[in-house]
Amino acid sequence: MRLRHLLMAAFALLAFAVTPAPAAANPFAKGPDPTAASVRAAQGPYAVTAVRVTEAASNGFGTGMIWRPVTTTGEKFGIVAMAPGFTEDMTATGWLGQKLASNGFVVMAFNTNTPFDLPPSRGKALLLALDHMKVAASTKNIVDPTRQAVVGHSMGGGGTLSASKARPALKAAVGLASWHQDGTWPEITVPNLQIGIADDVIAPTFMHVIPFHRSIPATTPKAYIEYPSGGHFATNSYTPRNMASVLTWLKRFVDDDTRYSQFICPGPAALNAGEFSTYSSSCPF
Repeated sequence: MRLRHLLMAAFALLAFAVTPAPAAANPFAKGPDPTAASVRAAQGPYAVTAVRVTEAASNGFGTGMIWRPVTTTGEKFGIVAMAPGFTEDMTATGWLGQKLASNGFVVMAFNTNTPFDLPPSRGKALLLALDHMKVAASTKNIVDPTRQAVVGHSMGGGGTLSASKARPALKAAVGLASWHQDGTWPEITVPNLQIGIADDVIAPTFMHVIPFHRSIPATTPKAYIEYPSGGHFATNSYTPRNMASVLTWLKRFVDDDTRYSQFICPGPAALNAGEFSTYSSSCPF
């Protein structure tokens, strides 16, 4: 009987030793499990409120607009700053503001100091916009300052490259038809998504987006999506394709939400591959 009790105790200890602890839930994950339909939708699970940013309050960029989720649960959200392109105003990326916020981000679109600012200046403005949201009365209590991302169109997309080089702690960057004088970015370690358009004559992909993507080290999570048509301004308004392309990257890397990996690796098949002419990435991430 004593031997039996000893054996039972030994087996109990062995079972305890080899049974893995359950994986902890990702504290940054927001909303229900994503689907190919939900990532393309114009509205996410959160209600959204908007706050204007005056030039006097901007501290280094022009006027802006912040969109933030409505929450009473004490949640903290990643922050996203978005820059327009040459001669554009904040409406070039502003369409994303409400839509990203409804999916669990605090987002600012802004006007640059002048419409003629070059990409390095836009990169600085992106970082200043992020810093503003960390301390602004309307957002400081709901943002997680460790989870920051940048998005930009054209020269604003070029600004995301400059910002990524200057602040490697960023969690993600998305360039939309990016344009920059510098064609190579071997210093970038920030997860980088570049979206190009095959018939773009303002920022031809072979001169800008493709060299940017290729020059970023393979050790950096990166992807290149090419649309077959639509021209330079194809990303300047809501389409299901635009929404899915940007949202899945930010969710995967700002929120570290691996539920979105299915839309990125091995490629955008789950997002309706007929909308894309090229996809290249450093998968698996």
